[in-house]
Amino acid sequence: MSSIRVGLSGGQYKPLTEEEIERIHETSMKVFENVGLEVHNKAARRLFQEAGARLDSDRVTVPADLVMGLVGKAPSRVEFCGRDSRHDLTLEKSKVNLGTGGTALNMLDIHTGEKRPATVRDMADLARLCDALDHVHFFMLPTYPDGVPQGEADVNRFVPALLNTTKHVMGGVYTVEGVRKVVEIAELMAGSPEALRERPFISVVTCMISPLKLDRHYGDLLMEVARLGIPLVTPTEPLCGSTAPVTLAGNLVVQNVETLTGVMLAQLVNPGTPVLYGCISSTVNLRDMRYLSGSVEMGLLSAGAAQLAQRYHLPIYATAGMSDSKVPDAQAGYEKMATTMLVAMAGANLIHDAAGFLEFCMTASLEQCVIDDEINGMVMRAVEGVQVDEDTLAYDAIRSVGPGGHFTADPHTVEHMRREFYFPRLSDRELRENWENAGARDTWQRARDRALAILDDHRPEPLPHRIVEQIHALAPELRYRPVAVA
Repeated sequence: MSSIRVGLSGGQYKPLTEEEIERIHETSMKVFENVGLEVHNKAARRLFQEAGARLDSDRVTVPADLVMGLVGKAPSRVEFCGRDSRHDLTLEKSKVNLGTGGTALNMLDIHTGEKRPATVRDMADLARLCDALDHVHFFMLPTYPDGVPQGEADVNRFVPALLNTTKHVMGGVYTVEGVRKVVEIAELMAGSPEALRERPFISVVTCMISPLKLDRHYGDLLMEVARLGIPLVTPTEPLCGSTAPVTLAGNLVVQNVETLTGVMLAQLVNPGTPVLYGCISSTVNLRDMRYLSGSVEMGLLSAGAAQLAQRYHLPIYATAGMSDSKVPDAQAGYEKMATTMLVAMAGANLIHDAAGFLEFCMTASLEQCVIDDEINGMVMRAVEGVQVDEDTLAYDAIRSVGPGGHFTADPHTVEHMRREFYFPRLSDRELRENWENAGARDTWQRARDRALAILDDHRPEPLPHRIVEQIHALAPELRYRPVAVA
Protein backbone atom coordinates (compact mmCIF):
# COMPACT_ATOMS: atom_id res chain seq x y z
CA MET A 1 0.00 0.00 0.00
CA SER A 2 2.91 2.35 0.69
CA SER A 3 3.96 4.62 -2.18
CA ILE A 4 7.60 4.49 -3.25
CA ARG A 5 9.17 7.90 -2.78
CA VAL A 6 12.46 8.58 -4.54
CA GLY A 7 14.25 11.65 -5.87
CA LEU A 8 12.01 14.10 -4.03
CA SER A 9 13.24 17.67 -3.54
CA GLY A 10 14.49 18.53 -0.07
CA GLY A 11 16.14 21.74 1.06
CA GLN A 12 13.56 22.72 3.66
CA TYR A 13 16.19 22.53 6.41
CA LYS A 14 19.05 25.02 6.19
CA PRO A 15 21.50 24.95 9.11
CA LEU A 16 23.60 27.67 7.44
CA THR A 17 22.51 31.14 6.38
CA GLU A 18 23.60 32.48 3.00
CA GLU A 19 26.11 34.73 4.77
CA GLU A 20 27.55 31.74 6.66
CA ILE A 21 27.89 29.73 3.45
CA GLU A 22 29.84 32.58 1.88
CA ARG A 23 32.12 32.88 4.91
CA ILE A 24 32.93 29.15 4.74
CA HIS A 25 33.57 29.50 1.01
CA GLU A 26 35.83 32.55 1.46
CA THR A 27 37.80 30.83 4.23
CA SER A 28 38.17 27.77 2.01
CA MET A 29 39.63 29.93 -0.77
CA LYS A 30 42.11 31.41 1.72
CA VAL A 31 43.20 27.88 2.64
CA PHE A 32 43.64 27.01 -1.05
CA GLU A 33 45.73 30.13 -1.69
CA ASN A 34 47.76 30.41 1.53
CA VAL A 35 47.91 26.96 3.14
CA GLY A 36 47.45 24.56 0.25
CA LEU A 37 47.48 20.78 0.23
CA GLU A 38 50.10 18.08 0.28
CA VAL A 39 49.87 16.21 -3.02
CA HIS A 40 51.97 13.05 -2.90
CA ASN A 41 51.13 12.00 -6.44
CA LYS A 42 53.63 13.20 -9.04
CA ALA A 43 51.19 13.10 -11.97
CA ALA A 44 48.58 15.04 -9.98
CA ARG A 45 51.14 17.67 -8.98
CA ARG A 46 52.11 18.13 -12.62
CA LEU A 47 48.49 18.58 -13.69
CA PHE A 48 47.89 21.21 -11.00
CA GLN A 49 51.10 23.06 -11.86
CA GLU A 50 50.37 23.07 -15.59
CA ALA A 51 46.92 24.52 -14.85
CA GLY A 52 48.42 27.44 -12.91
CA ALA A 53 48.73 26.22 -9.31
CA ARG A 54 51.89 26.99 -7.34
CA LEU A 55 54.13 24.08 -6.39
CA ASP A 56 56.60 23.98 -3.50
CA SER A 57 57.89 20.42 -3.13
CA ASP A 58 54.74 18.40 -2.27
CA ARG A 59 52.73 21.50 -1.29
CA VAL A 60 50.26 22.78 -3.88
CA THR A 61 48.51 26.12 -3.47
CA VAL A 62 45.74 27.11 -5.84
CA PRO A 63 44.42 30.60 -6.71
CA ALA A 64 40.72 31.01 -6.01
CA ASP A 65 39.86 31.80 -9.62
CA LEU A 66 41.52 28.55 -10.75
CA VAL A 67 39.59 26.60 -8.10
CA MET A 68 36.28 27.97 -9.29
CA GLY A 69 37.16 27.62 -12.96
CA LEU A 70 37.91 23.91 -12.56
CA VAL A 71 34.94 23.23 -10.28
CA GLY A 72 32.75 24.91 -12.90
CA LYS A 73 33.73 22.24 -15.45
CA ALA A 74 32.04 19.49 -13.42
CA PRO A 75 28.44 18.75 -14.45
CA SER A 76 25.65 20.00 -12.20
CA ARG A 77 23.47 17.01 -13.10
CA VAL A 78 24.67 13.42 -12.85
CA GLU A 79 22.71 10.32 -13.83
CA PHE A 80 23.14 7.21 -11.69
CA CYS A 81 21.41 4.49 -13.69
CA GLY A 82 20.28 1.09 -12.56
CA ARG A 83 20.69 -2.09 -14.54
CA ASP A 84 16.89 -1.78 -14.63
CA SER A 85 15.81 1.71 -15.72
CA ARG A 86 13.12 1.71 -13.01
CA HIS A 87 15.94 2.42 -10.58
CA ASP A 88 17.55 5.34 -12.44
CA LEU A 89 18.44 8.29 -10.20
CA THR A 90 18.98 11.91 -11.25
CA LEU A 91 21.36 13.74 -8.92
CA GLU A 92 20.94 17.50 -9.05
CA LYS A 93 19.85 20.49 -6.97
CA SER A 94 18.11 19.16 -3.83
CA LYS A 95 16.77 15.81 -5.05
CA VAL A 96 17.10 13.19 -2.30
CA ASN A 97 18.05 9.51 -2.60
CA LEU A 98 19.03 7.09 0.17
CA GLY A 99 21.12 3.94 0.11
CA THR A 100 23.62 1.66 1.77
CA GLY A 101 27.27 2.47 2.47
CA GLY A 102 30.65 0.84 2.94
CA THR A 103 32.89 -0.74 4.09
CA ALA A 104 32.14 -2.90 7.15
CA LEU A 105 34.44 -5.77 8.06
CA ASN A 106 31.80 -7.69 10.01
CA MET A 107 28.26 -9.01 9.73
CA LEU A 108 25.69 -9.41 12.45
CA ASP A 109 24.69 -12.98 11.63
CA ILE A 110 20.95 -13.15 10.96
CA HIS A 111 20.68 -16.69 12.35
CA THR A 112 22.76 -16.38 15.53
CA GLY A 113 22.67 -12.66 16.29
CA GLU A 114 26.45 -12.78 16.77
CA LYS A 115 29.09 -10.68 15.04
CA ARG A 116 31.37 -12.52 12.59
CA PRO A 117 33.69 -11.61 9.67
CA ALA A 118 31.90 -10.67 6.45
CA THR A 119 32.04 -13.00 3.44
CA VAL A 120 31.57 -12.74 -0.31
CA ARG A 121 28.19 -14.44 0.13
CA ASP A 122 27.14 -11.66 2.51
CA MET A 123 27.65 -9.10 -0.25
CA ALA A 124 25.33 -11.09 -2.51
CA ASP A 125 22.70 -11.45 0.22
CA LEU A 126 22.82 -7.76 1.10
CA ALA A 127 22.42 -6.81 -2.56
CA ARG A 128 19.51 -9.20 -3.06
CA LEU A 129 17.76 -7.96 0.09
CA CYS A 130 18.23 -4.29 -0.79
CA ASP A 131 17.03 -4.94 -4.33
CA ALA A 132 13.61 -5.63 -2.78
CA LEU A 133 13.54 -2.69 -0.33
CA ASP A 134 11.62 0.28 -1.73
CA HIS A 135 13.46 3.01 0.18
CA VAL A 136 16.99 1.78 -0.40
CA HIS A 137 17.39 3.60 -3.69
CA PHE A 138 20.95 2.56 -4.56
CA PHE A 139 23.42 -0.07 -3.40
CA MET A 140 26.82 1.01 -2.15
CA LEU A 141 29.04 -2.00 -1.39
CA PRO A 142 28.61 -2.41 2.39
CA THR A 143 31.25 -4.99 3.34
CA TYR A 144 34.79 -6.17 2.73
CA PRO A 145 34.99 -9.97 2.44
CA ASP A 146 37.26 -11.66 4.95
CA GLY A 147 40.28 -13.45 3.53
CA VAL A 148 40.17 -11.79 0.10
CA PRO A 149 43.52 -10.15 -0.80
CA GLN A 150 43.39 -6.48 -1.68
CA GLY A 151 44.37 -7.25 -5.27
CA GLU A 152 41.22 -9.38 -5.67
CA ALA A 153 38.86 -7.23 -3.60
CA ASP A 154 37.40 -5.00 -6.31
CA VAL A 155 36.04 -7.88 -8.40
CA ASN A 156 34.88 -9.83 -5.35
CA ARG A 157 32.95 -6.84 -4.05
CA PHE A 158 31.42 -5.42 -7.23
CA VAL A 159 30.43 -8.59 -9.09
CA PRO A 160 28.34 -10.30 -6.36
CA ALA A 161 26.46 -7.01 -6.01
CA LEU A 162 25.96 -6.51 -9.75
CA LEU A 163 24.59 -10.04 -10.10
CA ASN A 164 22.11 -9.58 -7.25
CA THR A 165 20.60 -6.13 -7.71
CA THR A 166 19.35 -4.10 -10.64
CA LYS A 167 19.83 -0.87 -8.69
CA HIS A 168 22.83 1.41 -9.14
CA VAL A 169 26.00 -0.06 -7.59
CA MET A 170 28.66 2.18 -6.08
CA GLY A 171 31.83 1.19 -4.29
CA GLY A 172 35.26 2.09 -3.07
CA VAL A 173 38.17 0.54 -4.94
CA TYR A 174 41.61 -0.72 -3.97
CA THR A 175 43.79 -1.15 -7.08
CA VAL A 176 44.05 0.44 -10.51
CA GLU A 177 43.96 -3.04 -12.06
CA GLY A 178 40.81 -3.82 -10.08
CA VAL A 179 39.13 -0.63 -11.31
CA ARG A 180 39.92 -1.53 -14.91
CA LYS A 181 38.58 -5.05 -14.52
CA VAL A 182 35.37 -3.92 -12.81
CA VAL A 183 34.74 -1.39 -15.59
CA GLU A 184 35.44 -4.05 -18.22
CA ILE A 185 32.92 -6.38 -16.57
CA ALA A 186 30.35 -3.57 -16.42
CA GLU A 187 30.94 -2.87 -20.12
CA LEU A 188 30.31 -6.53 -20.83
CA MET A 189 27.06 -6.40 -18.89
CA ALA A 190 26.00 -3.16 -20.59
CA GLY A 191 26.71 -4.51 -24.06
CA SER A 192 29.52 -2.12 -24.97
CA PRO A 193 31.79 0.57 -23.51
CA GLU A 194 29.58 3.24 -25.10
CA ALA A 195 26.43 1.75 -23.57
CA LEU A 196 27.96 1.88 -20.09
CA ARG A 197 28.93 5.55 -20.47
CA GLU A 198 25.45 6.36 -21.76
CA ARG A 199 23.80 4.55 -18.86
CA PRO A 200 26.37 4.21 -16.05
CA PHE A 201 25.06 1.66 -13.53
CA ILE A 202 28.31 1.68 -11.55
CA SER A 203 30.20 4.50 -9.86
CA VAL A 204 33.40 4.65 -7.84
CA VAL A 205 34.47 6.20 -4.55
CA THR A 206 38.01 7.49 -4.09
CA CYS A 207 39.18 9.40 -1.03
CA MET A 208 41.14 12.39 0.14
CA ILE A 209 43.04 12.15 3.44
CA SER A 210 42.40 14.63 6.22
CA PRO A 211 43.81 17.07 6.88
CA LEU A 212 44.54 18.49 3.42
CA LYS A 213 46.35 15.61 1.77
CA LEU A 214 46.14 13.55 -1.42
CA ASP A 215 48.34 10.46 -1.35
CA ARG A 216 49.89 8.68 -4.31
CA HIS A 217 47.64 5.61 -4.27
CA TYR A 218 44.28 7.39 -4.01
CA GLY A 219 45.48 9.90 -6.57
CA ASP A 220 46.19 7.08 -9.01
CA LEU A 221 42.73 5.60 -8.39
CA LEU A 222 40.95 8.94 -8.83
CA MET A 223 42.77 9.74 -12.06
CA GLU A 224 42.16 6.28 -13.51
CA VAL A 225 38.42 6.47 -12.85
CA ALA A 226 38.29 9.95 -14.40
CA ARG A 227 40.22 8.71 -17.45
CA LEU A 228 37.71 5.88 -17.84
CA GLY A 229 34.81 8.36 -17.76
CA ILE A 230 32.99 6.59 -14.91
CA PRO A 231 31.06 8.69 -12.36
CA LEU A 232 32.99 9.14 -9.14
CA VAL A 233 32.91 10.85 -5.80
CA THR A 234 35.90 12.20 -3.88
CA PRO A 235 34.71 12.26 -0.26
CA THR A 236 36.68 13.36 2.73
CA GLU A 237 36.36 12.46 6.41
CA PRO A 238 37.75 15.18 8.67
CA LEU A 239 36.94 14.44 12.31
CA CYS A 240 36.20 17.32 14.68
CA GLY A 241 39.01 17.72 17.20
CA SER A 242 41.20 15.11 15.51
CA THR A 243 41.92 15.63 11.81
CA ALA A 244 39.92 18.87 11.66
CA PRO A 245 39.20 21.78 13.97
CA VAL A 246 36.86 20.85 16.80
CA THR A 247 34.24 23.35 15.62
CA LEU A 248 31.70 22.30 12.99
CA ALA A 249 32.40 25.40 10.91
CA GLY A 250 36.14 24.67 10.92
CA ASN A 251 35.46 21.07 9.92
CA LEU A 252 33.32 22.27 7.01
CA VAL A 253 36.19 24.45 5.77
CA VAL A 254 38.62 21.52 5.79
CA GLN A 255 36.23 19.09 4.11
CA ASN A 256 35.24 21.72 1.55
CA VAL A 257 38.87 22.27 0.51
CA GLU A 258 39.57 18.55 0.37
CA THR A 259 36.59 17.43 -1.69
CA LEU A 260 36.90 20.37 -4.11
CA THR A 261 40.51 19.28 -4.66
CA GLY A 262 39.21 15.90 -5.85
CA VAL A 263 36.65 17.60 -8.09
CA MET A 264 39.39 19.76 -9.61
CA LEU A 265 41.75 16.85 -10.23
CA ALA A 266 39.01 14.86 -11.98
CA GLN A 267 38.38 17.82 -14.30
CA LEU A 268 42.11 18.25 -14.99
CA VAL A 269 42.27 14.60 -16.07
CA ASN A 270 39.04 14.54 -18.07
CA PRO A 271 36.98 17.77 -18.29
CA GLY A 272 33.31 17.08 -17.78
CA THR A 273 33.85 13.95 -15.69
CA PRO A 274 30.70 13.36 -13.61
CA VAL A 275 31.96 13.84 -10.07
CA LEU A 276 30.08 14.34 -6.82
CA TYR A 277 31.01 16.63 -3.96
CA GLY A 278 31.61 14.29 -1.02
CA CYS A 279 31.20 14.63 2.73
CA ILE A 280 31.72 11.90 5.34
CA SER A 281 32.74 14.28 8.12
CA SER A 282 32.06 13.29 11.70
CA THR A 283 33.17 13.66 15.31
CA VAL A 284 35.25 11.67 17.78
CA ASN A 285 34.67 10.54 21.33
CA LEU A 286 36.81 13.13 23.11
CA ARG A 287 37.42 10.69 25.98
CA ASP A 288 39.46 8.30 23.83
CA MET A 289 39.49 9.93 20.33
CA ARG A 290 37.57 7.06 18.70
CA TYR A 291 35.51 7.74 15.57
CA LEU A 292 31.77 8.22 16.13
CA SER A 293 29.09 7.54 13.54
CA GLY A 294 25.90 8.17 15.47
CA SER A 295 26.43 11.73 16.69
CA VAL A 296 23.85 14.32 15.74
CA GLU A 297 26.75 16.58 14.75
CA MET A 298 27.50 14.23 11.84
CA GLY A 299 24.04 15.05 10.54
CA LEU A 300 24.65 18.77 10.94
CA LEU A 301 27.95 18.52 9.06
CA SER A 302 26.45 16.68 6.09
CA ALA A 303 23.46 19.04 6.04
CA GLY A 304 25.82 22.01 5.94
CA ALA A 305 27.88 20.31 3.23
CA ALA A 306 24.71 19.89 1.17
CA GLN A 307 24.27 23.66 1.22
CA LEU A 308 27.87 24.16 0.15
CA ALA A 309 27.50 21.70 -2.72
CA GLN A 310 24.37 23.53 -3.84
CA ARG A 311 26.36 26.77 -3.77
CA TYR A 312 28.85 25.22 -6.24
CA HIS A 313 26.06 23.62 -8.31
CA LEU A 314 27.45 20.15 -7.65
CA PRO A 315 25.52 17.00 -6.71
CA ILE A 316 26.52 15.76 -3.26
CA TYR A 317 27.31 12.39 -1.73
CA ALA A 318 26.58 12.81 1.98
CA THR A 319 26.50 10.65 5.08
CA ALA A 320 23.63 9.77 7.40
CA GLY A 321 21.86 6.84 9.01
CA MET A 322 24.68 5.20 10.95
CA SER A 323 24.80 4.24 14.61
CA ASP A 324 27.33 3.48 17.30
CA SER A 325 24.99 0.87 18.77
CA LYS A 326 26.09 -2.76 18.50
CA VAL A 327 22.63 -4.20 17.73
CA PRO A 328 19.36 -3.00 16.13
CA ASP A 329 17.97 -1.36 19.28
CA ALA A 330 16.44 1.94 20.36
CA GLN A 331 19.81 3.72 20.22
CA ALA A 332 20.26 2.62 16.62
CA GLY A 333 16.77 3.90 15.84
CA TYR A 334 17.09 7.38 17.27
CA GLU A 335 20.64 7.96 16.03
CA LYS A 336 19.74 6.88 12.51
CA MET A 337 16.51 8.85 12.32
CA ALA A 338 18.17 12.02 13.63
CA THR A 339 20.94 12.18 11.05
CA THR A 340 18.93 10.83 8.11
CA MET A 341 16.14 13.32 8.68
CA LEU A 342 18.53 16.28 8.93
CA VAL A 343 20.53 15.42 5.83
CA ALA A 344 17.53 14.49 3.69
CA MET A 345 15.65 17.63 4.66
CA ALA A 346 18.76 19.61 3.69
CA GLY A 347 18.46 18.21 0.17
CA ALA A 348 21.56 16.00 -0.10
CA ASN A 349 21.36 14.02 -3.34
CA LEU A 350 23.00 10.68 -2.59
CA ILE A 351 22.84 9.84 1.11
CA HIS A 352 24.95 6.76 1.77
CA ASP A 353 25.30 4.63 4.93
CA ALA A 354 21.54 5.06 5.37
CA ALA A 355 20.84 1.32 5.46
CA GLY A 356 22.39 -1.54 7.37
CA PHE A 357 25.27 -0.15 9.45
CA LEU A 358 25.97 -0.57 13.16
CA GLU A 359 28.92 -0.27 15.54
CA PHE A 360 30.90 2.70 14.24
CA CYS A 361 30.38 1.56 10.62
CA MET A 362 32.23 -1.71 11.37
CA THR A 363 29.26 -4.11 11.25
CA ALA A 364 26.50 -4.63 8.69
CA SER A 365 23.16 -6.27 9.40
CA LEU A 366 20.43 -7.66 7.15
CA GLU A 367 17.81 -6.94 9.80
CA GLN A 368 19.04 -3.39 10.16
CA CYS A 369 18.65 -2.90 6.40
CA VAL A 370 14.96 -3.75 6.78
CA ILE A 371 14.55 -1.41 9.75
CA ASP A 372 16.38 1.38 7.93
CA ASP A 373 14.14 0.92 4.91
CA GLU A 374 11.27 1.79 7.25
CA ILE A 375 13.12 4.81 8.63
CA ASN A 376 13.95 5.96 5.12
CA GLY A 377 10.33 5.67 4.04
CA MET A 378 9.28 7.93 6.89
CA VAL A 379 12.08 10.37 6.10
CA MET A 380 11.11 10.55 2.45
CA ARG A 381 7.52 11.27 3.47
CA ALA A 382 8.81 14.17 5.55
CA VAL A 383 10.88 15.40 2.59
CA GLU A 384 7.75 15.33 0.44
CA GLY A 385 6.16 17.78 2.85
CA VAL A 386 2.62 19.15 2.80
CA GLN A 387 1.02 19.67 -0.60
CA VAL A 388 -1.27 22.69 -0.59
CA ASP A 389 -3.57 23.20 -3.56
CA GLU A 390 -7.26 23.56 -4.28
CA ASP A 391 -7.82 19.81 -4.03
CA THR A 392 -5.84 19.14 -0.85
CA LEU A 393 -7.37 22.13 0.97
CA ALA A 394 -10.56 20.05 0.72
CA TYR A 395 -13.07 22.90 0.94
CA ASP A 396 -15.71 20.97 -1.00
CA ALA A 397 -15.31 17.95 1.27
CA ILE A 398 -15.54 20.12 4.39
CA ARG A 399 -18.68 21.80 3.04
CA SER A 400 -20.22 18.43 2.11
CA VAL A 401 -19.58 16.77 5.48
CA GLY A 402 -20.38 19.86 7.53
CA PRO A 403 -20.42 20.30 11.31
CA GLY A 404 -20.71 17.10 13.33
CA GLY A 405 -20.13 14.77 10.36
CA HIS A 406 -17.21 12.47 9.61
CA PHE A 407 -14.86 12.05 6.66
CA THR A 408 -14.26 8.30 6.80
CA ALA A 409 -16.40 7.39 3.80
CA ASP A 410 -16.12 10.69 1.99
CA PRO A 411 -14.91 10.34 -1.64
CA HIS A 412 -12.13 12.82 -0.94
CA THR A 413 -10.75 10.49 1.75
CA VAL A 414 -10.92 7.46 -0.53
CA GLU A 415 -9.17 9.39 -3.29
CA HIS A 416 -6.26 10.64 -1.20
CA MET A 417 -5.69 8.22 1.67
CA ARG A 418 -3.24 5.87 -0.06
CA ARG A 419 -1.01 8.66 -1.26
CA GLU A 420 -1.19 11.09 1.64
CA PHE A 421 0.34 8.81 4.28
CA TYR A 422 3.37 6.58 4.63
CA PHE A 423 2.19 3.06 5.46
CA PRO A 424 4.91 1.15 7.35
CA ARG A 425 5.74 -2.42 6.46
CA LEU A 426 7.53 -3.21 9.71
CA SER A 427 6.18 -1.02 12.52
CA ASP A 428 3.62 -2.52 14.89
CA ARG A 429 0.42 -0.46 15.16
CA GLU A 430 -1.83 -3.13 16.64
CA LEU A 431 -3.53 -3.16 20.05
CA ARG A 432 -1.40 -4.76 22.75
CA GLU A 433 -3.68 -7.81 22.86
CA ASN A 434 -3.26 -8.42 19.16
CA TRP A 435 0.50 -7.88 19.40
CA GLU A 436 0.76 -10.37 22.25
CA ASN A 437 -1.38 -12.93 20.44
CA ALA A 438 0.94 -12.63 17.42
CA GLY A 439 3.98 -13.55 19.54
CA ALA A 440 4.92 -10.20 21.12
CA ARG A 441 7.82 -9.86 18.67
CA ASP A 442 10.00 -6.77 18.87
CA THR A 443 11.26 -4.75 15.88
CA TRP A 444 14.48 -6.74 15.55
CA GLN A 445 12.55 -10.02 15.40
CA ARG A 446 10.05 -8.71 12.86
CA ALA A 447 12.90 -7.35 10.73
CA ARG A 448 14.68 -10.72 10.85
CA ASP A 449 11.53 -12.49 9.68
CA ARG A 450 11.04 -10.08 6.79
CA ALA A 451 14.69 -10.24 5.73
CA LEU A 452 14.64 -14.04 5.67
CA ALA A 453 11.37 -14.05 3.72
CA ILE A 454 12.84 -11.71 1.10
CA LEU A 455 15.98 -13.83 0.77
CA ASP A 456 13.81 -16.93 0.33
CA ASP A 457 11.52 -15.43 -2.30
CA HIS A 458 13.17 -12.51 -4.09
CA ARG A 459 15.15 -13.12 -7.26
CA PRO A 460 16.46 -10.03 -9.07
CA GLU A 461 16.45 -10.14 -12.84
CA PRO A 462 19.37 -12.43 -13.75
CA LEU A 463 21.96 -11.88 -16.41
CA PRO A 464 22.10 -14.25 -19.39
CA HIS A 465 24.12 -17.39 -18.73
CA ARG A 466 26.68 -16.52 -21.43
CA ILE A 467 27.40 -13.12 -19.79
CA VAL A 468 27.95 -14.72 -16.39
CA GLU A 469 30.31 -17.27 -17.92
CA GLN A 470 32.24 -14.48 -19.68
CA ILE A 471 32.53 -12.63 -16.36
CA HIS A 472 34.03 -15.71 -14.71
CA ALA A 473 36.43 -16.17 -17.61
CA LEU A 474 37.49 -12.54 -17.35
CA ALA A 475 37.87 -12.69 -13.56
CA PRO A 476 39.08 -16.14 -12.46
CA GLU A 477 39.74 -14.70 -8.99
CA LEU A 478 35.98 -14.26 -8.50
CA ARG A 479 34.85 -16.34 -5.50
CA TYR A 480 31.13 -16.00 -6.13
CA ARG A 481 28.95 -17.95 -8.53
CA PRO A 482 25.18 -17.35 -8.64
CA VAL A 483 22.91 -20.28 -7.89
CA ALA A 484 20.91 -19.85 -11.09
CA VAL A 485 21.07 -17.68 -14.20
CA ALA A 486 18.82 -17.18 -17.20
